[in-house]
Amino acid sequence: MISKPKSQLIPSTPGSYQFKDAFGRVIYVGKAKVLRSRINSYFQPMDRLHARTQQMIQEAESVEWIQVQNEVEALILEHSLIQEHQPRFNVRLRDDKSYPFLTVTASDEWPRVMLTRGKLKRGNRYFGPYVDVKAIRDTLDLLQKTFPLRTCTQNKYNRHQKLQKACLEFHIKKCCGPCVGEISESDYAKLVADLLRFLEGHTDEIVNDLIDQMDTASKNQDFEKAARIRDRLFNVQKAAEKQVMVGTRSEDFDVMTFVDDEFEAAAHAFFVRNGRVLGQRSFILDKAENLPVEILQARIIEKLYIKPNPLGSPKTIYVGVEPHDKDFYETWLSQERGSKVQILVPKKGSKKTLMQTVSLNAEDAFKRHRLKRLGDHNSRSKALSDLQRFLNLPHSPLRIECYDMSHLQGTSYVGSMVVMEDAVLKKKDYRKFKIKTVDGNDDYAAMAEVVRRRLENLLKEESNETKDPTSFSYPPQLLLVDGGKGQLSATVAVLKELDLFDRIPVASLAKRNEEVFLPGRAEPILIPRNSESLYLLQRIRDESHRFAITYHRQLRKKAMRGSILDDIPGLGPTRRSRLIEEFGSVQKIRQANLVELLELSWLPEEVAISVFQKCSKSN
Repeated sequence: MISKPKSQLIPSTPGSYQFKDAFGRVIYVGKAKVLRSRINSYFQPMDRLHARTQQMIQEAESVEWIQVQNEVEALILEHSLIQEHQPRFNVRLRDDKSYPFLTVTASDEWPRVMLTRGKLKRGNRYFGPYVDVKAIRDTLDLLQKTFPLRTCTQNKYNRHQKLQKACLEFHIKKCCGPCVGEISESDYAKLVADLLRFLEGHTDEIVNDLIDQMDTASKNQDFEKAARIRDRLFNVQKAAEKQVMVGTRSEDFDVMTFVDDEFEAAAHAFFVRNGRVLGQRSFILDKAENLPVEILQARIIEKLYIKPNPLGSPKTIYVGVEPHDKDFYETWLSQERGSKVQILVPKKGSKKTLMQTVSLNAEDAFKRHRLKRLGDHNSRSKALSDLQRFLNLPHSPLRIECYDMSHLQGTSYVGSMVVMEDAVLKKKDYRKFKIKTVDGNDDYAAMAEVVRRRLENLLKEESNETKDPTSFSYPPQLLLVDGGKGQLSATVAVLKELDLFDRIPVASLAKRNEEVFLPGRAEPILIPRNSESLYLLQRIRDESHRFAITYHRQLRKKAMRGSILDDIPGLGPTRRSRLIEEFGSVQKIRQANLVELLELSWLPEEVAISVFQKCSKSN
């Protein structure tokens, strides 16, 4: 476990800091306006830290920092370090989908229009990204009929130019034939400019130009040309209908929101330019800790805007929740845009309605992700079969039980049992245990007690000593304990004691390096980091840790409340409950002065004095 660095050695400047484990691997990257105060905040009593932060501090062996000039540089540095090291305790963007952009290769001699994915190249114009690939392909088909630019590769273009023979696209009027000299450079450039204006949302200008051209051709009695322009006009209007109008024509803004649970979040954004939705994007975030919504919103803004948007920066960003340190993000984005950018939470009207639509898309993305990750039978089956292979289990572990301990210096000792069936967490089978036989700090003995109590219940169920079967009547195909060789040895001893060692496979998952230990094997098993089976073990391990920590805190709060307000003469259960309700919490009662207590007309004076005296001593 890391030791606190000397405060005077840490600079009071902006920068990024990195926690490293015993092997020198970066396990967490953060940024700070003031490095000294931010790093020092990690070295406080462990019970004040979030459970995930406690785990990070326990695994860390050192902390390093890099100074920069300002917060914006700290943000960019943090992003690049996370991309480089992929630390396991950071919020991670899992944007495994490649969204298509509608691309115009504006820097080419004869620009080409196409759908592209992946890295964006300088000199090209990009519009999107788009979520529905089929819809954008249909739109591109309409645009080719209106703006018949080439879509072929450079090799194909060169080949047809050499043969002086046009391809099929020209004959079906989806290309104007620049390879065979059917259009001049100036006319082709005008087609490109018109397409770009249309994609930027200036559809009215295009429509009016086409109407003027059609009228002119009609007046000149060039009815064949007028008919061609009429067809182009029809296709433009049809394509424009696919650009959803959500604001006035002068508005440039983005709308984003998210939905989340304890482990993940799904974010969705609409990019609106000139009042039209020109692109949208959704992505999944792995939450390394249960962040407050304000901080999570800030992280989503970082992920979305750390790279420039091909559509340009918006004037306004509408969000579901005001982000933490809003002023910083507005300043950063304003610098990137070159003019003021506001971050607002819509309260009513059309923007509020649009936010609800974006929220529905985020919920849909979250559901689809969860179905893909946990509901996909093939994916779950592969994770379980891989786990069976890696751990050499006799059967696929359809039921996995994971155990963890939590305490504070040996007090309020508790254990948790978390269950996963068919690779899905089964919360109704979770169990909490108060440690009864262990005095002081002894994780091995506590683990042995919890496992023994659970397995004794299994044996009772199997011997029909209980009338109604419960979840304890199902033996696990894998009994997983959170810890290393010590916890594993304690569990193995219990299994042998109860004559269950040959029936129930057991393993332990150590937080450090995510190593899996098996009985009788000195070296750990290292499951590949990108394996779904390791993700499955991490998920149930983290859930058992969360469940144990939550129960431990509940007991501590209950014990704290009882130790202060119990045994006060004249303060029975009714008055105690009313006193807590009056002040809001036990902590506020401890902070109250005698005058405040005496002002309570229903509380006798001598009782008020006794409460004040006992609370004063506890402070």
